[in-house]
Amino acid sequence: MLLVSMLASSARAQTSASKEISSPSESSQSPPSSGLAQAQEPAPAPHSMSEMPGMTAHPGPASFIEMLEHHAVSGTDAEPASIPAEMLMTTRGAWKLMLHGEAFLNAVQQSGPRGAGKIFSTNWFMGMAQRKAGRGILTLRAMLSLEPATISNRRYPELFQQGETAFGRPIVDGQHPHDFFMELAALYDYKLGERALLSFYAAPVGDPALGPVAYPHRASASENPMAALGHHLQDSTHIASDVVTMGLTYRFIRIEGSGFHGREPDEFRWNIDSGKIDSWATRVTMNPGQNWSLQYSVGQLHSPEALSPADDVRRMTASVAYNRPLRSGNWTSLVLWGRNRTLQTANVGNGYLLESTLHSHRNFLWTRIENVDRTNELLLDGGPEPSDFEERYFARVQAYTAGYEREIAALLHLGIGLGGQLTWYGVPAVLQPSYGAHPVGGVLFLRLRLR
Repeated sequence: MLLVSMLASSARAQTSASKEISSPSESSQSPPSSGLAQAQEPAPAPHSMSEMPGMTAHPGPASFIEMLEHHAVSGTDAEPASIPAEMLMTTRGAWKLMLHGEAFLNAVQQSGPRGAGKIFSTNWFMGMAQRKAGRGILTLRAMLSLEPATISNRRYPELFQQGETAFGRPIVDGQHPHDFFMELAALYDYKLGERALLSFYAAPVGDPALGPVAYPHRASASENPMAALGHHLQDSTHIASDVVTMGLTYRFIRIEGSGFHGREPDEFRWNIDSGKIDSWATRVTMNPGQNWSLQYSVGQLHSPEALSPADDVRRMTASVAYNRPLRSGNWTSLVLWGRNRTLQTANVGNGYLLESTLHSHRNFLWTRIENVDRTNELLLDGGPEPSDFEERYFARVQAYTAGYEREIAALLHLGIGLGGQLTWYGVPAVLQPSYGAHPVGGVLFLRLRLR
């Protein structure tokens, strides 16, 4: 109903001039908006999105603190402030309401002995409400995904991918769907002055302070519908249970600490998992300018894997994100490292990622390059683990992706794009009997995005 109401009010407002909506800290002092605006938060003109048909530009946040108060991404994560945040916005009394999301309809086909094909949809939708509360801002947020229904058999094909389970067996050469409830959270940001902010985050399902913005939500991967191979080394905790986080921001530096339940989501994706807070994470984020965001984080996950309940994992991640605003779009890149160390066995795996997306007018070009350690679960070929099986990292795989998309139409506040990408792999000798020497994977897709 919220979407229908917002679209209806937008249609009535299209014949009138666009009106800007104030920042969250000023929203309660502004009169209610009768129209609907796309929440664009790019760098100031001349390098803005205002020249694109059907889009309204709003001034970018003047500080790191203002950018954090907008909460345009999941959890308490941060990206460069100059990245445009496309969403539908309106006000109802003292509340500022926002909605954004996207859906990809994908057709994937892979070569080699382990290659497979499938048609499926990856998708997510986030609704958010904000208002002033005392000297701070209260934010309520819900993120949902229909992937439990749009990805059959609890996985989609992706060569060399690992993580979680399907039908009681480890997922190999496939990616699991996200839970229906990706995030249910309340946030409160309390101003300690013009340069300091104290933040609180609580979520039965949410994103602790560990890793960068997760791959489904970050701008450097905005048009890539496939999961990163290093997902479970870098940002897999973006859906965790019983998360509490506190953060302190001063000027362009933020320090955070989180407690959460360490077990990964089970394979029954429609419910809300829960458990005691038994894991922790801490993160330092720096945004030294409008175009930069850097983070380093470390955490300890208690018993994350259902098939290895006795193993705890120490994770470290570091990343640098850069966005270059352009007259007709923007160019966003990310360099990311993630490392898992199993505490009981001292088994260590690393994942390295470089990804970049160039947006110009209606065209998108992107790449993703990965160098990731893989475990001997790949040798099971999706079969059950033997009773004496000990998972260990034993090989390193490279993946190289290049893609192109053209935005072909716009319907009300829905952008429609058509694109595709090709991924080719560097396969170590130990895995070539199972995968072949030169497997490739291709994806064609139709993309829908609220804007």
